[in-house]
Amino acid sequence: MYQNRAHERADSIAWRTYLGYILLSNTGLTQKRLSFLHERFENEANEAGETGADRLCARISSTLKTTESERVAHKERCPQIKGFMPPSAPQKTVLIADDSSVIRTLTVHLLKKLGYKALSAENGESCIKSLEQHPVDLLMLDLNMPIKSGQEVLEWVKDNGFDIPVIIVTALEDISQAVQCMKMGAYEYLTKPVENDRLETILRNALAESGLKEKVAALEKELIAKDIFYEVRGRSPALRNSVEQAMQVMETDMNVLINGESGTGKELFAKAIHNGSKRKGGPFVIINCAAISNELADSLLFGHCKGSFTGANTDHAGYFEQADGGTIFLDEIGDMNIDIQAKILRTLQEKKIRRVGEKKERSVDFRLVSATHKDFSEAITGSSFRADLYYRLEEYPLIIPPLRERREDIAMLAEHFLNEFCKANEIAVPCIEANALHSLEQHSWPGNVRELQNVIRRAVITLEGDEIKSFAIGKPASREVENSLKATAAQAAASCPIVSEKETDDERPMLRDIELQAIVEAYRKCSGNQSRTATLLGISRSTLIRKMKRYGLSKSIAIMQTNDH
Repeated sequence: MYQNRAHERADSIAWRTYLGYILLSNTGLTQKRLSFLHERFENEANEAGETGADRLCARISSTLKTTESERVAHKERCPQIKGFMPPSAPQKTVLIADDSSVIRTLTVHLLKKLGYKALSAENGESCIKSLEQHPVDLLMLDLNMPIKSGQEVLEWVKDNGFDIPVIIVTALEDISQAVQCMKMGAYEYLTKPVENDRLETILRNALAESGLKEKVAALEKELIAKDIFYEVRGRSPALRNSVEQAMQVMETDMNVLINGESGTGKELFAKAIHNGSKRKGGPFVIINCAAISNELADSLLFGHCKGSFTGANTDHAGYFEQADGGTIFLDEIGDMNIDIQAKILRTLQEKKIRRVGEKKERSVDFRLVSATHKDFSEAITGSSFRADLYYRLEEYPLIIPPLRERREDIAMLAEHFLNEFCKANEIAVPCIEANALHSLEQHSWPGNVRELQNVIRRAVITLEGDEIKSFAIGKPASREVENSLKATAAQAAASCPIVSEKETDDERPMLRDIELQAIVEAYRKCSGNQSRTATLLGISRSTLIRKMKRYGLSKSIAIMQTNDH
């Protein structure tokens, strides 16, 4: 233990000095210089009442927590101490560029002892090559080097986007040159010779500051993503990957083709790409391509002049002109008529439009984002979509994963839709029981996020109590199941007609049992869900409730009768 701060300082100085002595002894320097350093070490170590070797061994033992026998072994090996390893340090790579082989050798040796990976370059040109070929975390740069000077290398580093700290180490003590290097972005300017402890401190601080900048940049990127993609909810790797890809392209003017199944949120991604672009202050125009007919295509897309056709009472700007300075979103581009595709292609190529009834062309400046749920390879093969237009659209493809590939997002989405719907309708927010949530997570979701939203809304409307149960959600239906349900409803309506509210039991007494049986059977098929039961029977939910009361049925009785089956 140290008795006072003077002893602690003496120990620190002794350790650094002796470490320097060991390093210098391996570089072939003169014996006179080595003897001087050794004498200095002995004098400073003796202030603590021990010999230099004892003091060194004490420091090694304290650092490595060695046993007494290991301490003796270290002492016997001094001054070589070949078995000594310094405390572990992050494996950062430092590049030393200096035309002096002695300084390069010494610095490389020191850096390796401090736990860094060290690379060296003998001139400015080889330094640049090393930067291009190897990942480097920090650059130590001499100014006076052949072929390319250190100042030229520093300028190249900053011009080529290398965001690494650069430490200038030179023999020239030129204040004006130092100021100029710092203005160019150098982290530090040092004059030779540099003490080992000072260099160690500067290296550690520079790399720590660089690491902090990387963390801040990553945090800023995450905050930007949260701000722009706030409507895109989920933390799954599949969704995050799509968000990251969208962030890479959103600041450019490249055309983006979003591909994903219906209900995955393609329009939300298109809006986010617009809001994160330099065009965010401009308009965002949405076009449903499937809804555009050949007759109205020219007028809707490119506009028309007053009097150009019957009913054209005023000038009208088309969608592309409305999107000038902003983004135009062609939704379901795969459903666009083949004749309209040729007109769209020319507009994309020329960035010009001509209104109906007008001879002059108008220049338009827009960014194109399109979306589809179709497989374009099949559409192109079947000649329903132009290949040349497809390659124009797909400058940057973006795929949105279906909900079944990101099941870990289902709970978050369900809670969001639940809170959103209840708030909009001023309803107390219920909770979702574990079994119900498990049912949601196990479903295949052919309708994706939109289907989940609808299921949650229906569960809230049909809720009885303060908790959404699994039977309230039921089993969300696939497209095949929904089609089957409709067919079953039609068949039930034909074979077992429901008694009209206007008809009495006396008028149609034989239908009482049929009606009762139909309600129970439908209730069983729909797992106790009243809304789906009413749909299956072809009546309203209020009518179903009245008939259940009329027959003395309740949920518990219906479910019990269901179990009897």
